[in-house]
Formats: sequence, C-alpha cells, structure tokens
Amino acid sequence: MADKYVDVVISKEGQEGSLPIREGTLGPSAVDIQQLYTTHELLAFDPGFRSTASCNSAITFVDGAAGILLYRGYPIEELAESAGYTEVAYLLMFGELPSETELHEFEEAIYYHSLLHEQVLSFYQGFRRDAHPMAIMVGVVGALSAFYHDHMDIQDPAQRVAAATRLVAKMPSIAGASYTYSIGRRHRYPKRGLDYSANFLQMMFGVPNEDYEVDPILAQAMEKILILHADHEQNASTSTVRLAASSGANPFACISAGIASLWGPAHGGANEAVLAMLEEIGTPENIPKAIARAKDKHHPFRLMGFGHRVYKNFDPRAKVIQRTAKNVLDHLGIDDPLLEIAVRLEEIALEDEYFVERKLYPNVDYYSGILLKAMGLPTNMFTAVFALARTSGWVSHWLELHNDPNHGIDRPRQLYVGSPLRHYPSGK
Repeated sequence: MADKYVDVVISKEGQEGSLPIREGTLGPSAVDIQQLYTTHELLAFDPGFRSTASCNSAITFVDGAAGILLYRGYPIEELAESAGYTEVAYLLMFGELPSETELHEFEEAIYYHSLLHEQVLSFYQGFRRDAHPMAIMVGVVGALSAFYHDHMDIQDPAQRVAAATRLVAKMPSIAGASYTYSIGRRHRYPKRGLDYSANFLQMMFGVPNEDYEVDPILAQAMEKILILHADHEQNASTSTVRLAASSGANPFACISAGIASLWGPAHGGANEAVLAMLEEIGTPENIPKAIARAKDKHHPFRLMGFGHRVYKNFDPRAKVIQRTAKNVLDHLGIDDPLLEIAVRLEEIALEDEYFVERKLYPNVDYYSGILLKAMGLPTNMFTAVFALARTSGWVSHWLELHNDPNHGIDRPRQLYVGSPLRHYPSGK
C-alpha cells in the first residue's frame, strides 16, 4: 500500500480527492491513477505512454539523465566487461547471477534445445531467397507454437521456464539459418563446446563441409553486442511482448510479436541508418556540410545515432561498443573509412554548441553498425542480431508478467475525437 498521496482538484466538477504515490527502488515515483476513471470519470492523456508506468518491473533500470543502465541492479559496463551472455540471460530471467553449477545446467539446457526441428527448417524453403531475415524470424518463431505443445501451459511455472529457455536456445539457429538460406548455403548445426556467441558465428559463416575456427576476438565482441542489447526496460518491442502476454497468448506468439515491433526503423533499424548516413557523408571533409544540413530544420538530412529517447547523457552502452569496434578493426587490420568519419563526426558534434545544448550524444547504434559490418554481417542481419540479443530480455518480461498474480489483460483507453452519435439516413 502507498503511504504518500497527491491531492487533486477537478475544477470541472469542483471535486477533490487524493491519488496514491507509488515508490520504486530507483527513479521517479509514480502517481497511481487506476481510480481516476471510476472516481472522477476521467482518463489520463499520455500519447505514447511516455509519462506512464505501465507495470511494476524488477528487471532493468534506466536513468537517462545520468546515463545509467542496470540489469537487476548490475551496471551494464561491468556485465559487458566481465560476464558472458548466457550468464546475463540467466540473471535477467531469474533475478540473480547463477552459481557455477546453475550456469552449467543452464548452458546445457540451451545447447540441448538449440537444434531446430527438421520440419521447421523446411519452412525456410517457403520464403523468397531475398526475404528480409526479420520477416523469416517473425514467421518461424511464431510457427514454433505448432511444435512444442509440451511447454505451452502458461499456468505451469515449470513449463513457462522451459519455454523461455527454449526460445533463448533456438534464436541463434533461427537467425543463422535465415542468413544461410538467403545465400543458398545449408544450415550448420550448433556445435558442442562453443559458447553462445561462437556457436552463432559458426552457424552464420561456417561452410557445411569444412571445419570452421571461430575467431575468439570476434566471439568476444559478439558477446558484448548481445549483452548490451539484451534488455532496455519498457521499450516498444518489450511493451509489445508484455501486451501480447497479458492476453494469455503462447510464448512463441509473444516473442514473434516482439520481433515484428523491433523490425521498425525507429526501434531496431537505427544502426543500419547510421551506416547509410556515414556512406552519404563520404569523407571527413564533408562533415561540416553534413552538420550544417542537420541543423537546418527544413533540410531532410539528420545525424543518425545521436541522441536517444531516454538518455539525455551519454548512452553507457555506446562507450563499450566504441572500444569494441576499434579493437575488432585493429585486430582484423581493417582501415574502415566509415570509422574515420564516425570518429571525426563525433568529435566535431560534441564540440558544437547546437548538439551540446540539446544533449545529442552518440548512442549504442552509432558504432554497432560499424562493428557488425567489420565482423562480416550484412546490413539486413543487423536487426536480426538485435532480436537475438533481446530475446533474453523479452522472455524475462514474459516470465515476470505471468509471475504477477494481479496483472490482467492490458487494455489502454483512448480520447475519442471522431464523429458524435449520428444515425443512418432513413430510406436510403
């Protein structure tokens, strides 16, 4: 129960009352408006839910003003530096870091469930070769509900955990197969002894009839990419998963809905847009012209990868991904002109009063596209990698929602602005 209240006066009716204030562990408090309609016959108007806490959640905390991102209380920088992706997935799903035994059992379960049913692989033949990997992933993940009826009882906590683990396990195979199908190469199976990221890379780039040695530097970089993108509070795709889950939809349908939401260019496709922008700029000499165009509100050109809907300071993930990108490029001996443009553009923009005043700092997408490109991934796989990473976050929110006995079906309201009551013309 809340022990603080905010007094409200409804001037239209002269009514007075109190609304409880809910306190979180970190971050701003929330005014509980659940009784606003039943008591005062009013709705709260908040387009895009940008000032609305849609749920209680103990998974991820973001402080955009301070540039802080915590997974279950742990700073993202520490996890990216010291943890593995499966360890982070376990943390997100179950709330605590695993013991050595728990991690081993979890990784064994992931390996055991990482294979795709051969009939699922046959689905790929129904897609055009040039289909976007996200289109394939939306369809294939949704289709898994036709195969795993043994883990579909969402009222059973054990089955919920099994379904969530199965989704985390299969996503590298699903994403990898969407790429190999597009280039006409047979899908490679997961290989025992490789960690999560290394297995994904060998399924992406390995030739079926040859051994493939995964570069440990690239595998480590992929681990960081996956950790940095594993969760990010109540974003569009996570909210989509929770909304679908509230109806009682099966877990595969919920995650498929999340993938579809992530596919939007305003959400998961930003790193592709950054690469396109850098290619459009062309050379460091063109940067001043690009910045001038970006400042012109009448010009369609925009600096992609700067600023964030939540972060009003440096995105903590951007610092990690920048260092990782430089390490990988140095390791591979790649002299990427796009990186030169990106570094110089960042330097100039961060010294420009226009960007400083508006707190337009580089975000995680600014360098992730360069990194993924250097690792050999085509641009249409960038969002697929994002979906692969975010699956652990999605299933964690799915589990959390079903562990909340008070959460019913989500049903947002609206402010109706259409025609008032009218009647169909008689005699027509």
